[in-house]
Amino acid sequence: MSTTIEPRATAAPETGPPDETARRRAPRLSSGTKLAAPLLILWLLSGVYFVGPDQQAVVTRFGRVVENRVLPGIHFCWPFPAGEVHKLKVLQRQRAVIGGAPADQPLGQVAPLASQFFSGDQNLINVRTVVQYSVATPRDYLFQAADVPRIVGAVVESELARQIASRKVDDVLTTEKAAIQEIVRERAQALADRYRLGVVLSTVNIEYISPPAETAAAFRDVAGARADSVRIMNEAEGYANDLIPRARGEARQPTEGAEAYRLRKINESLGDAARFKLLAEQYRVNPAVTARRLYLETMEEILPRMKKIIVGGDLDLTIIRRERGRAGEGPDARR
Repeated sequence: MSTTIEPRATAAPETGPPDETARRRAPRLSSGTKLAAPLLILWLLSGVYFVGPDQQAVVTRFGRVVENRVLPGIHFCWPFPAGEVHKLKVLQRQRAVIGGAPADQPLGQVAPLASQFFSGDQNLINVRTVVQYSVATPRDYLFQAADVPRIVGAVVESELARQIASRKVDDVLTTEKAAIQEIVRERAQALADRYRLGVVLSTVNIEYISPPAETAAAFRDVAGARADSVRIMNEAEGYANDLIPRARGEARQPTEGAEAYRLRKINESLGDAARFKLLAEQYRVNPAVTARRLYLETMEEILPRMKKIIVGGDLDLTIIRRERGRAGEGPDARR
């Protein structure tokens, strides 16, 4: 028995368009791979950031500062978590209050313990101070201190206590307030720069300063007495300034009058002596003419002041003095 073995039939190769064949043979992408590309693009786009006109920014990469000061505008950095942007409002004024909470300011209240300072003459006074500052160096402000407002308040408070302790209480309450404010601002700024707080202090303003309530009445009495003493001293000085020059003027008036009289008499005597010498020289030259001229000049000076009556034909002259009594009465002397 023979067995006939028939050959096995083989499948014919597929035929078709070349593009369709290549697409069938290419590996298919998973759905996760399709989502990764858009997410990567969105992650990169998240690194674009905007800094406002009143802001500055500090950029860190893996916790390390790579840009200290980024100015306003549109910028790019590595997105989170590789990079991080810290924005600060550098033009905004910030406030720190020493001696009271900001909520208590409209009510005029102060914190009793936090506002008490010792003056140089061992007196307690209540002081509330407001400090205004702004960011100067963003990097230092962000990373050099954990609580910058608290440190600024502590720096100003320590310097304020130092300045008040070096002055008398009366000076602090009256004339030294402006000087204390300026000195505290300058020295507190120097300490802030030493600690690298990254701030600039614009003003230090003492808003409230007064003695404690228990001693306020005594302080008012002392201040009133001091004001009265100053007023009385000023009045006394004004009276002295008015009286002393007047007394000196009245005292000098007789002396100056006597001196003027002395000088006048001396000058008159010198003039009479000089005139007499001239007349004596003229009389030696021509006695008759000089005597006649002197007689006429003397009569010319005397006669206008007297009452005159002429009697007799020989023109004898009888002079009757003008009476010193009432007008119209007779003469009192005859010569």
